[in-house]
Amino acid sequence: MGNNENILVKMSNAGILMNDKWLVKDVSLEIHKGEIVTIIGPNGSGKSTTAKIALGLFEKINGHVDRYTNKISYVPQKVLIDWTLPLRVIDFMTLTQDLESDEIKYSLNLTGVEHLMSRNIRELSGGEFQRVLLARAIAKKPELLVLDEPVQGVDFAGEVALYALIKKISETLNCGILLISHDLHVVMSATDYVVCLNGHVCCSGSPVDVAKDKNYKELFGERSSQLLSIYEHDHDHVHTADGNIEKSEN
Repeated sequence: MGNNENILVKMSNAGILMNDKWLVKDVSLEIHKGEIVTIIGPNGSGKSTTAKIALGLFEKINGHVDRYTNKISYVPQKVLIDWTLPLRVIDFMTLTQDLESDEIKYSLNLTGVEHLMSRNIRELSGGEFQRVLLARAIAKKPELLVLDEPVQGVDFAGEVALYALIKKISETLNCGILLISHDLHVVMSATDYVVCLNGHVCCSGSPVDVAKDKNYKELFGERSSQLLSIYEHDHDHVHTADGNIEKSEN
């Protein structure tokens, strides 16, 4: 997974014990610049807890976490907003941080929503709001971006577009991304390394390796083997504009 000069976070057998119950245990992973690491697993498997351990949000943990950057942005699973307030996108961008106008424009442009700068937040679609959240998170050009379920309230086509955008952000800013997802299906083409959790690491590796792993199949059932064939179908050829099929170079 990348070389040591580019390492941002290294977790070694990390876990947290709370009220005599393991929320998650023995998680080891590395996040490097320009790479996307995706944590998947069922509800209650410790995905968000693992992200918070990586961020250093717990005072006492088991194992070790080494962080080699302080330039970190975090987009939590739920953002609490009083939707009755008249809040424009540009106001929302600067709610908790001071930003120059060029920083605002650059990040909104990168996420494709610069044209919504003066729009009221409550008028945005789910996909538009997620793009604004991403823009707000990348405005200060973080080296590490942690995204907890960043495609909520978005339809399937919107999910695919958002994951493509997240891949573009990683490449453009050369930042490492720790991504939490409930599903491997649509993140397969947008991630470099996958960690499958169920209170502990069930399996990890490339998306294709994880999709083939028996532990993954036991957790996610028959649909998991179908997604691999869909992924491989998507990647062994391309559909040209005139409707013909060409074999991919990859």
